[in-house]
Amino acid sequence: MGWRDVVYGAYERRVLKDLPKEALPRHVAVMLDGNRRWARARGAGTASGHQAGADKIEELLEWCRDAGVEYVTLWLLSTDNLRRAEEELAPLLKIIETAVADLAESGHWRLKIVGALDLLPPETAASLSASAKRTEDVEGMTVNVAVGYGGRREIADAVRDLLLARAAAGESIDEIAAGLTVEDIAEHLYTKGQPDPDLVIRTSGEQRLGGFLLWQSATSEFYFCEAYWPDFRHVDFLRALRAYAGRHRRFGG
Repeated sequence: MGWRDVVYGAYERRVLKDLPKEALPRHVAVMLDGNRRWARARGAGTASGHQAGADKIEELLEWCRDAGVEYVTLWLLSTDNLRRAEEELAPLLKIIETAVADLAESGHWRLKIVGALDLLPPETAASLSASAKRTEDVEGMTVNVAVGYGGRREIADAVRDLLLARAAAGESIDEIAAGLTVEDIAEHLYTKGQPDPDLVIRTSGEQRLGGFLLWQSATSEFYFCEAYWPDFRHVDFLRALRAYAGRHRRFGG
């Protein structure tokens, strides 16, 4: 163990000790950004960056569990990412399938796939759904795996599902429009029944949502970290929690 490990270990213990347990988030959402740039900086292939990012996921989930987090949402693949070249997209999808299967195999997390599965190759959608199904009875932390996810697409899907359900119940479009509420739409989101994220973390230095949880993050707190996702450390996570705990949440006020 080098001197840096000793220093960081002591610092982590101090930050963890000072965190007010009553002010920590129930739901943490993470934009796992920077895998390709991480690989490029090392002169490595893109797939190695995606694999390094996948290898970091369970470590993050353990940090969240230890901090008492109840829900985690991980953005692994956006709808925009699906337009990448086939030579990058195909291995990325396989990496995601394997990573999610490994999470299911661990038996520690209840997995929920969120996203437009109809946009994914059928074999990928089937693999992800099968992994999530295996965890239905797990009582641990809920982990939303966002694959083929876009915030605008989610809202469009929610409104479409709401309209179809109401129409099937015999309501006219005028009746639906007259009584439509924010809560009605929320009941048809991919994350229905869950609390909205308290804290949204984005790695790689980018400071924008990029379409992530557009509806759910209306009152979330945000933390932007310079580290590329594969380099994200426990101390970075603790700093995000500390920043969150130190804020006075006004919930849009």
